[in-house]
Amino acid sequence: MGAGVHADGQKRPFWQLLYFWVLVGIVAGVAVGYFSPAFGASLQPLGDGFINLVKMIIPPVIFLTVVTGIAGSRQLAALGRVVVKAFVYFLFFSTLALIVGLVVAHVIQPGAGMHVDPSTLNAAAVHGFAEKAHETTVTGFLLSVIPTTLVSAFTSGSILQILFVAVLFGVSLTLVGEAARPVTDMLERLALVIFRLVTIVMWAAPVGAFGAMAFTIGKYGLGSLWSLGALVGSFYLTALIFVLVILGSVAALNGFSILKLIRYLKGELLLVLGTSSSEAALPALIQKLERAGCDKEVVGVVVPTGYSFNLDGTNIYMTLAALFIAQATGVQLTLGEQIALLGVAMLSSKGAAGVTGSGFITLAATLAIVPKVPIAGMALILGVDRFMSECRSLTNFIGNAVATIVVARWEGALDREQLARALDGMPDDAPTAAPVAADRD
Repeated sequence: MGAGVHADGQKRPFWQLLYFWVLVGIVAGVAVGYFSPAFGASLQPLGDGFINLVKMIIPPVIFLTVVTGIAGSRQLAALGRVVVKAFVYFLFFSTLALIVGLVVAHVIQPGAGMHVDPSTLNAAAVHGFAEKAHETTVTGFLLSVIPTTLVSAFTSGSILQILFVAVLFGVSLTLVGEAARPVTDMLERLALVIFRLVTIVMWAAPVGAFGAMAFTIGKYGLGSLWSLGALVGSFYLTALIFVLVILGSVAALNGFSILKLIRYLKGELLLVLGTSSSEAALPALIQKLERAGCDKEVVGVVVPTGYSFNLDGTNIYMTLAALFIAQATGVQLTLGEQIALLGVAMLSSKGAAGVTGSGFITLAATLAIVPKVPIAGMALILGVDRFMSECRSLTNFIGNAVATIVVARWEGALDREQLARALDGMPDDAPTAAPVAADRD
C-alpha cells in the first residue's frame, strides 16, 4: 500500500497512489463532520464497515504468515529465540512508555487548576467501561488466549488466539517433517491468494477513512479539543517525543532512520489516522516489513504479538490520563501510589489485548488500584478520547514496526541492503550505492 514505484522502476502519478486517496478521504471527512455534524455522525457505518473488512482478513493473514514462516525455517530453537527477544523488547519499552507518560504529566500538569468536584461528574457515562475492567485481569487474559475449539480462534476476533493456534500448527508441521511438505506448499499458495485479497480490500480504505473521520468530527466536534487542549496537546507532544527521540535513537543504533521508516509507512499511517485503528493496517504492515528485508518468521511472530504486548501509545496515555484525572480532581498521589499505578497499568495493558475499547477500559482498571482517584473522573476525558485514540494507534503502529526490524536484526534475520532500498524508496531490484548503505542511515 502506498508504494509509488512500478516494477520497472517508474514512479506513478500521485493520483494513482492509494495513500493520496486516503488523505483525500480524511480531509473530506473532517470537512463534512465540521460543516454538517449530523450527517457526518451518520456516516459511522462506512468506517465500521471498512474495519470489519480488515478484521475479516486478519485471521488468515496471521495464521498463514506464522505457519509458513515456522514450517519454512524448520528451526524451533530459532523460533524460541525470536519470542524471547521480542518479549524482552516489549517489556522494556512498554515500561519506558509508562514512565515517560508519568514524567510528562508531572512536568506539564495538564489537569492542575481545574478544581473539579467528583460529585458533579456523570459517573454513568463511564459505568460500562468500569464494568469491563475485570476483563483485563491476568486470569481473564490467560483464559482469553486459549480458544474453545481450533476453529473458534478464527471467529473470536482475538489476535492472540489466532497466534496461539498458528504457532502450534507451524510447530506440528515442522515436527512431522517432509511428509507435511504438501500441506506447507498448499498454505504458501493460499497465502498468495489472501495477500491479493488484502490488496483488493485496501482500495476501500479511502471510503473507510472518510466515514470514520466524518463520524468523529460530527459527533464530538473540534470544539471539544479546545476544552481539554492541555491534555490532548500533552499527549500528542509526549507521543511525538517518544517516537522521534526514543524510538528514533533505537532505530539509529540499529542502522536505520525513523524518519525514513515513517515515510516508507506513510500510506499505512494515514489509514491508521483516518480509522483510529492500528489493526486496519496490520496486513499491510506485514507485507511492508517482509518487503523491507525482515525475515518472514520474525515478522509473523513479532507483529501479531506486538499488537497485544507492545502498546507504547496506550501506555503513555494511561499514566498521563490517570495523573490528569488526579490533578483535575485535586487528588495528591504518593510515590508508592504512583508506582502501584505503573505496575497495574503494565499488567492491565496486556490483559486488555483484544478487548474492544481497550484504551479506556485499561484506564478504568488502572484507576481502580487507587480508590481515592475517582473513576467517575474518566468522564472528563470521554469527549476527547476518540481524538487521543488516533495518536495511541499511530504510536502503537510505529512502535511495532521498529520492534520488528530491531528483533530481526538481533536474530540476524534482516537483509540490510533490502531495508536500505525500501526506506530510500527504490524498487527491490535496484542496486544500492554500497553494501553498507543501511548502516549509514
